[in-house]
Amino acid sequence: LQELVKVSREQIGVRSRSSSNSTSQGTISTTHLQQLYQLLIEPIAEFLPQNEEERIIFIPHKELFLVPFPALLDANEIYLIEKHTILTAPSIQALSLTSKQKRGVSSNLPRGEEVLVVGNPLLPKQRIGENSETLKSLPGAEQEAINIAAMLNTTPLIGAQATEPAIVQKMTNAKVIHLATHGLLDDINSVGSPGAIVLASSGNDDGFLTSGEIMEKFGQASATPLQAELVVLSACDTGSGDIKGEGVIGLSRSLIAAGIPTIVVSLWKVPDDETNLLMREFYTNLYERKLDKAQAMRQAMLTMLNDDGGNFDPIAWAAFTVIGEAE
Repeated sequence: LQELVKVSREQIGVRSRSSSNSTSQGTISTTHLQQLYQLLIEPIAEFLPQNEEERIIFIPHKELFLVPFPALLDANEIYLIEKHTILTAPSIQALSLTSKQKRGVSSNLPRGEEVLVVGNPLLPKQRIGENSETLKSLPGAEQEAINIAAMLNTTPLIGAQATEPAIVQKMTNAKVIHLATHGLLDDINSVGSPGAIVLASSGNDDGFLTSGEIMEKFGQASATPLQAELVVLSACDTGSGDIKGEGVIGLSRSLIAAGIPTIVVSLWKVPDDETNLLMREFYTNLYERKLDKAQAMRQAMLTMLNDDGGNFDPIAWAAFTVIGEAE
């Protein structure tokens, strides 16, 4: 099963996020996505809701967290997202916690100063990962932040403005947080808690807001939790942290522990152009159409899949998953 998950992701064309890597709209092979559907969905298909607006919550185990559930195909080559509204959770415990943390309904999401939007921070010079790679600037993420900020009547923090201390301070009172930057799986400080959001360094820090730091600042019993109703990590591999028995140890779990009821994360590195389009649709569905967060993401994916201006390639729309609460 682990190998099948790996091959299915490779088949989709999972690749590095880059402003030059817009996906091509060619025909893709669907064999492994259908095999995953047969293994994971067919045995429970009769128990799934018939109403496409009713929610299914997947709690993936180990390598199953990396499965792009929206892109799984049935025998008639219909994607799962075309038939169902999908959410995920790292564990039963995390789902119970997000249920207690939800604060309202999607139609009440704020605009203006209560929204924090970050895009393409001035990147640290530190080399990352086993191959000691230097992080590349993401101009597409910068444009994404500008577009989202304009929609939500706020000013984005971009480049050198998006320092780690500035973002941490603004996160404290923000009700919606959108972070369009690199997300890393590396355990930056070697403390056993992988995952980091890449921000600009202020000179007194390294510019990496790690899972451990989020837990320390906002997730401890003595700390004041974050107040945001929604955090979107529009970044690289932010959803696929170090996979262990109980669930995923990564940014999503640290944010849940810090008080966030709903998180949107990616399961692979998504090309900039497609992320920009999908996120614009997502926020339009949230703010203008007043859909809940799970429905807003589903409809954004369907727009990408079906509209002339979209892209039917799953790499363009299937990476993002809504974790926690729909409302």
